[in-house]
Amino acid sequence: MNSFSSNNQQSWLSWFLRGLLIVVFLVLFAKLIEVQIIKGDYYRKLSEENRVRHIPIPAPRGKIIARGGEILAGNFETKKRVKFNKNGSFEITDDLTDASPDEIITDYKRYYSLGGKGAHAIGYLTQAGDTEVGRIDPKCSEKGQTLSGTLVGRTGLEEEYQCLLLGMPGEELIEVNTQGVKIRSLGKRNPIPGQDIKTTIDFGLQTEVANDMDNQKGAAIVTDVEGAILAFYSSPSFDPDNIAASLNDQNLPLFNRVVSGTFHPGSVFKPVTAIAALQENVIDKNFRYNDTGSITVNGFTYRNWYLVEYGRTEGEIDLTRAIARSTDTFFYKVGEMVGPNNITKWAKTFGLDKITGIDLPGETSGLIPSTDWKKDTIKEQWYLGDTYHMSIGQGYVALTPIEINTFITGIANDGLSCVPHLIASTPARCKNYRINQQNINLVKEGMKGVCSEGGTAYTFFDFSAKHSGQTVACKTGTAEVSADGNPHAWFTVFSPIDKPQIVATILFEKGGQGSQVAGPVARKIFDYYFAGVSTTQ
Repeated sequence: MNSFSSNNQQSWLSWFLRGLLIVVFLVLFAKLIEVQIIKGDYYRKLSEENRVRHIPIPAPRGKIIARGGEILAGNFETKKRVKFNKNGSFEITDDLTDASPDEIITDYKRYYSLGGKGAHAIGYLTQAGDTEVGRIDPKCSEKGQTLSGTLVGRTGLEEEYQCLLLGMPGEELIEVNTQGVKIRSLGKRNPIPGQDIKTTIDFGLQTEVANDMDNQKGAAIVTDVEGAILAFYSSPSFDPDNIAASLNDQNLPLFNRVVSGTFHPGSVFKPVTAIAALQENVIDKNFRYNDTGSITVNGFTYRNWYLVEYGRTEGEIDLTRAIARSTDTFFYKVGEMVGPNNITKWAKTFGLDKITGIDLPGETSGLIPSTDWKKDTIKEQWYLGDTYHMSIGQGYVALTPIEINTFITGIANDGLSCVPHLIASTPARCKNYRINQQNINLVKEGMKGVCSEGGTAYTFFDFSAKHSGQTVACKTGTAEVSADGNPHAWFTVFSPIDKPQIVATILFEKGGQGSQVAGPVARKIFDYYFAGVSTTQ
């Protein structure tokens, strides 16, 4: 009985072991099928990736070129090393020590030929941030995802035309052994360089403008009458290769005063008031006003600058003389006659409450007040004193230098105002103000008088004599900021009067008198343009 029981147990144990062996075999067989057949491609790919490195090949960024062919922003080649690591990774380093030729790749570094003299127009580059890496820019989706290390345009043309300037990197597949040593190249996709863009910038004029501004706080813009920008400078400027040095500068060198700064325009706004009065038939060429030096209303006295500075009066004057002499009292009275809402209407007709549409990021629109605006915003009614202030570009009026220049370009161009632009291939986009030609001629005649003897722009009195009879029209502006602060100094000018070639607007923020501070800079710019030689040389 014991012998039978013992044999029976041995038999069941034998069957159990056989069954277990079969189960183990089936499990191993199933796993083999999974590895070799079901997931064969997966593991094969994983194995290949362990020995294949995807090496990016940098693409050169497109160049930014001046109208004369000079390089404003370009690239120079640098050599870098691709170093393979045993753990399957690789790094790209500047250290070329003991590097083999197979480990060397070509990269590119951006350079700016004008440095800070063209920084606000051209912009600068930084590496893509964490929120940009891995995403697709919807404006240039064809470029694919933004890779880590990609250089992205910040401000200026670098930002505005990022999609055109940005190239598409290539890639090389490198097979390495277990020690991380390159065995061979498996394939290569060449990079596609970014597209070059040619600008309207005049290289020499841009340099002249930057030199003349002398890093004083302000802005300068020079265009032709079709909106092509010949020079564009915000001061102080910054080094596009060393942005960190400007981040904590209290003078705000990164702030683009040409398109983003709004300032009281002062007397450069007076042509708006003049045209509003003429177009609304409130005055005509025969209108006369007798300046006694001041106007008193409800106990408040509003004085003309000529009385304040020299204790003198203008006497009886017409519109052209009032523009030439920038007579405040004349424009107080005319502003009162035409009314604030008509001044607002015409200022908005000239687009002074809107961005100009320049092809640069960060543009700000000006402020043109109205009676309703003050009621809604300030919660006060509109007073006659508000009209007086508005009539001479003071009070609540605040405009950008590029808005003033675009408006004056429209006057110079007989009512046709064009959108300012920096790309040479951009067609002129213009709007007709639809102003009576006789009214434009009156304003032009007054602006011609500003630059003639007896006008306020003494720096241009001898311009025609020194430039073969070249005619010139301009307007000075001195905008009060506060009782204890220096005024903004403005100067806007175009020449020749009949067929204008260039228009320029200069602003010095809290710089002083327009005729004394901005006027001399405008003269140097125009001397350079028309004579080809700077008066400072």
